[in-house]
Amino acid sequence: MRRKWVYDPEVGEMVEVTAKWLPSKDTRTSALWNDRHYHGLRATDGSDISSRKKHREYMKRMGLTTADDFKSHWDKARSEREHYMRNGGSVTKKDIAEAIRQLERR
Repeated sequence: MRRKWVYDPEVGEMVEVTAKWLPSKDTRTSALWNDRHYHGLRATDGSDISSRKKHREYMKRMGLTTADDFKSHWDKARSEREHYMRNGGSVTKKDIAEAIRQLERR
């Protein structure tokens, strides 16, 4: 008979589990509920960014941003691509062929 063991952080050791065992749902460890994922975090230059506030201040001070700041830019680019795919653009096959010929002449 095979037995299954898991590490239980509440007990601090490995425990044998049954088929009905489910891990505890400790919401304190969830990244959605706190800033635990910032714990001990440092920037590549060694700066302490171990809290949301410190991270935000560091980003502002260094002139940096996160990907979510580009959401409207990406939405606009997507709509432009969709419009181009639906309606076509101003570039024709003839234009592409001519550009290739010019490159080949170099």
